[in-house]
Amino acid sequence: MVGSALKNKNMLKTLSPKRFLLLNNFAIIYLVLSFLIRLTFYVFSFSELSFKLIPFLKMFGMGLLFDLGSLSYILVFYAIYLLLIPVKFYGCKADKILTNVGFSIVLFFVLFSFFAEISFWQEYQKRYNFIAVDYLLYTYEVIENIHQSFPLPFLIGLLIAFVFLIKKGIRRKGVFKHFYQNKNSFKQKVIPTLFWCSLFLLFHFNVKNTDAEIFKNRYRNEIAKSGNYSFFAAYKSNELNYNEFYLKNSGDTSISLLQELIKTPKDSFLTKTTLKRHVKNDGIPLKPNVIFIGLESLNASFMTRFGNQKNQVPTLDSLVNASLFFNNLYATGTRTIRGIEALTLSIPPTPGRSIVKRKGHKNLFTIGEVFKQQGYSRTFFYGGDGYFDNMNPYFSYSGFDIVDRKKAHRLSENLPTKRTRIEDDEVSFENAWAVCDLDLFDKVLDYTDKQAEKGEPFFNFVMTSSNHQPYTYPNGFVDIPSGTSRQGALRYADYSLNQFFKKAKKKSWYKNTVFVLVSDHCAYSSGRTEINIKKYHIPAFIINLPNKQPEEINTLISQIDIFPTLFGYLNWSYTSNFFGRDIREINPNEERALIANYRKLGLLKPDKLSIINSERKSSSYNYISNTEKNTLISTKTDSVLLKENISYYQGAFNLFKKGLLKLK
Repeated sequence: MVGSALKNKNMLKTLSPKRFLLLNNFAIIYLVLSFLIRLTFYVFSFSELSFKLIPFLKMFGMGLLFDLGSLSYILVFYAIYLLLIPVKFYGCKADKILTNVGFSIVLFFVLFSFFAEISFWQEYQKRYNFIAVDYLLYTYEVIENIHQSFPLPFLIGLLIAFVFLIKKGIRRKGVFKHFYQNKNSFKQKVIPTLFWCSLFLLFHFNVKNTDAEIFKNRYRNEIAKSGNYSFFAAYKSNELNYNEFYLKNSGDTSISLLQELIKTPKDSFLTKTTLKRHVKNDGIPLKPNVIFIGLESLNASFMTRFGNQKNQVPTLDSLVNASLFFNNLYATGTRTIRGIEALTLSIPPTPGRSIVKRKGHKNLFTIGEVFKQQGYSRTFFYGGDGYFDNMNPYFSYSGFDIVDRKKAHRLSENLPTKRTRIEDDEVSFENAWAVCDLDLFDKVLDYTDKQAEKGEPFFNFVMTSSNHQPYTYPNGFVDIPSGTSRQGALRYADYSLNQFFKKAKKKSWYKNTVFVLVSDHCAYSSGRTEINIKKYHIPAFIINLPNKQPEEINTLISQIDIFPTLFGYLNWSYTSNFFGRDIREINPNEERALIANYRKLGLLKPDKLSIINSERKSSSYNYISNTEKNTLISTKTDSVLLKENISYYQGAFNLFKKGLLKLK
């Protein structure tokens, strides 16, 4: 037994020489914190899980592996440093400064990342993904959002205190003393260095974040992942090449099938290799002003029409019987820029980030071009700085003037169209993201008065913001205190909309103005299954349409169909490059919606769902609609539906990448 004990002790020294004591203690701290975060998410999500011992152990075992992988990204370079520094420099001034400062800074940011991940989970019910990567580009908005959502100075102080206490505990154990005062040779340090290097190379080149997805329940898959590793993975795959990662049709088949899928009796294709076509509508073209309002994070389920009894959005509820109301509409994605992409480009969501933010976003064929063909001015309104999510360049290079709240610390952008700032004296309240919706709508009304004086038709695209974290808004308008819940922000956003219409109805231009209201995406768009269909269900309204009585429309449609349908109601004939269709011209068996997250791409029919993913795989489901739950029943592959699904997304990716969606 003595010999065995000595053997184990020698093995421990080999694997963990004194020069690696600090690194190993950091690793233990990291793994313990990762376990606690995973356990926290498990508790948060318990209502979506059924406890079973084997899946529980698998989930946490898989999590441990991915925690080690993410840890290797943090420690590998320091391990190499420890290997290369000779004995005579152990504990020298430079070594101590580098180690103490580096340890403190890295530990602080690790603690901060774990804290921030809790907030991210509460908003998205996911580990870090491409959204978190995108947010790194907008540090002002993100930091201000955190500051307004949480007591940031207190939290930073708390994190610093934790760093101090952890270092003090490690120091008491003699870790720093042994770390600096030892004679470990280069040879003794090779094995632990090889361990971290091998682990890093293994994960970096061979392990995908999706390898953690071994469960049918989406929450289990997310909990099994490591937040930091998920972040690294998202950084590497922010834009996915469809042709490398997804199932494909042959190129000719994809475009020819696409033309069949989107063609209506009024369409005449101009080429065999693109979707460019002439759309002909009979009747006298109508030229009312058009104001589009994008409703931030507004689920259909918030409305009484879909069973909600909380009276959360009375203004929208009242519009159901006073508009063309689309009750079977689905968002293409889960972010505002996905909604903007779908509505303005009328295109399925390509994998990865939105086209709005991609290279090649300039001078695309958008709805702005159709309005231009009809003689309209075009203006984009946003209550925040349109630099965020690249909205200003996207809209400006699509011919829209810009009205936004430019941040003073940001340099002016060279845009091809006019930019107007929402000035300080026009703002009664603003948070990290934008001015409150009341202030935004007042700016829209004032600007629209000036547009109307010119006597030319105008199209205004307005994007609201108040129904967004940190859920803050001016006091005195709703009975829920600002900053306490989404429900309060939702009611305030609805109240603001009510006030906008009250004021607009007094304007001379109101009778000749059509209002289009569409949600950009749903709040809380997660669920147990691959894609939670109910969390893509959004409302849309067309109000004040000439010669058209209010009607509730039951057709299954996508966001990409909204403007082609409006153009049909207005009897416009125009050149189109859109994937969307005038839904009045389709047969019941042609109804469909396109729903996706950043790497799973879905085609929804009234009772079926096809999904293709970035592993070159597909799945098919029967969908039971009109139920409170998201009921998907796995079934054999529907080859026809799968081929259609591939055509939409492959076609969208290839047409964009080849520059065939550009203005000519």
